[in-house]
Amino acid sequence: MKRRAFLTGVTGAALLGPALADFSPAMLPAGGVSRFAEVNGVRLHYVVAGVGPTVVLLHGWPQTWLAWKGAMERLAARFTLIAPDLRGVGLSERTPAGYDKRTIAADIAALIADVAGGRAHVVGHDMGGKAAFVLAHLYPLRVEKLVLVDCLLPGTENMDAAHGGAWHYGFHMAPDIPELLTKGREREYIAAQIRAWSHRKDAVSEASIAEFSRHYATPGGMTAGFALYRALPEDARLAASLAGNKLAMPVMTIAGRHGVGPRLAEAVGRQASDLTAEIAEDSGHFVAEEAPEFFCDRLARFLAS
Repeated sequence: MKRRAFLTGVTGAALLGPALADFSPAMLPAGGVSRFAEVNGVRLHYVVAGVGPTVVLLHGWPQTWLAWKGAMERLAARFTLIAPDLRGVGLSERTPAGYDKRTIAADIAALIADVAGGRAHVVGHDMGGKAAFVLAHLYPLRVEKLVLVDCLLPGTENMDAAHGGAWHYGFHMAPDIPELLTKGREREYIAAQIRAWSHRKDAVSEASIAEFSRHYATPGGMTAGFALYRALPEDARLAASLAGNKLAMPVMTIAGRHGVGPRLAEAVGRQASDLTAEIAEDSGHFVAEEAPEFFCDRLARFLAS
């Protein structure tokens, strides 16, 4: 991502993300705590709740750590759940670069080393899933078990809308234009994207959408989100270089039947020797919210086995 594109309309102060005073404790899961860590040269915000083995939860676009609140409350009696805001998102620091999944994986590896005792189960959805996949390859000693949730591996996305691909890839990757066209309409755009990718249209609440949008609508917020897409060509090149490697840890995929379906397991199966594949039949892209009982049950079983 070009530095010029990131800095369009962004003040130096905005690079630090929204003010801490903007965070409402009422958004926390029961027993949850909001914290910050300086890792890999970036200040990351994360929420932690629960007791037991540590599970790191990585959100995707257009969400924040809050995407995991329901799952954290369901699983807190069995696991310690750590849900960070990815760099540039939510209350984490906005940086002018570093939205490629290699860098984000390095952020999370450092976070695991700093706050999780050096090793954790890692769960990633959407862009967080891409980062989790790279993390497992590059930092296998940090990952006890890997869970990928309704995402496409870097390089496997169909970005050609003329041949059945999703139109939003090209739109999000274009320099400056998506910021221009979504300015002042962030909530409407984010709501439309979430509804389009959901099978259960009411699963992601209006309150959650409002909270996601509040953060992305701050100066530089949408640019940080689009930067995750602008890094996809670089991510694809990295994934291609890892194609001959095997994932050392047990892996589970959980996809929505109306999301990526079996494509995720098919792609991961080429690199995972120990793979468990699950499909949530009545779910689209947002499995943790659309099929919460199924998601938490399958996740807990896999992590406890």
